[in-house]
Amino acid sequence: MVALILGAWLFSLHSQGVQPTAKTKLETGWKTETICEGLHRPWSAAWIEAEKAILITERRGQLRVFQEGRLREASVKGIPKVFASGQGGLMDVSLHPEFTKNRWIYLTYSSGKKGANRMVMAKATISKDLSRVGDVNEIFKVSRPKKGTQHFGSRLLWMKDGSLLMSIGDGGNPPISLDGRHIRLQAQNTGSHFGKVLRMDDGGKAKADNPFVENPTANADPYVWTYGHRNIQGLALHPITGSVWASEHGARGGDELNVLSSGNNYGWPSATHSIEYWGPKISDSKSIDGMVDPLVIWTPSIAPSGLTFYTGNDFEAWKGDLFAGALAFRQIRRMKMEGEEVVGQTTLQFKERIRWVGQGPDKGLYVLTDESDGRLFKIVPK
Repeated sequence: MVALILGAWLFSLHSQGVQPTAKTKLETGWKTETICEGLHRPWSAAWIEAEKAILITERRGQLRVFQEGRLREASVKGIPKVFASGQGGLMDVSLHPEFTKNRWIYLTYSSGKKGANRMVMAKATISKDLSRVGDVNEIFKVSRPKKGTQHFGSRLLWMKDGSLLMSIGDGGNPPISLDGRHIRLQAQNTGSHFGKVLRMDDGGKAKADNPFVENPTANADPYVWTYGHRNIQGLALHPITGSVWASEHGARGGDELNVLSSGNNYGWPSATHSIEYWGPKISDSKSIDGMVDPLVIWTPSIAPSGLTFYTGNDFEAWKGDLFAGALAFRQIRRMKMEGEEVVGQTTLQFKERIRWVGQGPDKGLYVLTDESDGRLFKIVPK
């Protein structure tokens, strides 16, 4: 069992020096301001500034619109049929960086059935009145179907060069298998989409400068940007450096915060601080040469969700810090940053499961709760 280090201070990157963090001090001086209620298991949100509206995905397969102070009763028409079961369903929503010119939105969702499903990304145009989507095209789908309803990943992030990242989970826990082996082992297979962060252009094609495009002898997939991941559901871009940060679900213990770089292997399941849900070790190794160690390890698991850097003015002391949602402990972890180093950690505690945390156009800190009667709220000074 991984030893627990009680306290807020974390240690930086290397090897055996990375220690798990558990309890942290509580943040004070803040409160929540409810923006929208009546959402069913919301997963992600995107602001359309020109229409002063917010698009919100519900995992059951609906895209909702909050505008002029109210949540529209009717959901957006034209959304593709999704496989909404377990952890699957309609997940991320993102606007193209030039949305005002092309009105393109991007949706990720699971498609298929329990015995054979896969992650899909669709590009569509949304009408001016936000009532429907058209020109819906499935521009990417995971190359192979899987069984079960676990570990879809599915977070989207636009990089500064205009390329799009998409996280894909490892496919699930044992006994879920692929080709006669545990499917999670695909995270170490660069020829598979499972357990990866993929990089593509705005049309869904693999970028020509991805790390394995010119590596046919290794049977590597051209979409693969990083590998060795279990289930990334938080992606954030550093506001100054443009580096990519990811929060990742471990199994029992061993949730991770990583900085991602092209071509790197982040260990899962060969190197991990996680143990199986029923007790034994997943691996004898917590660190392996040639694999990148996490910056932060959360044990016990916080079940990390959305991830964002804060650049607003409501909380001067928080500026530049990284905020990670946590489903299991109903909280948000604030990572205190010095440049690109995590130097400490505190907690904002809630009564609800936190699915997503992000910034609005006003640079305020907004949050979605993972509840059957979910809400969108803003964190404001007390």
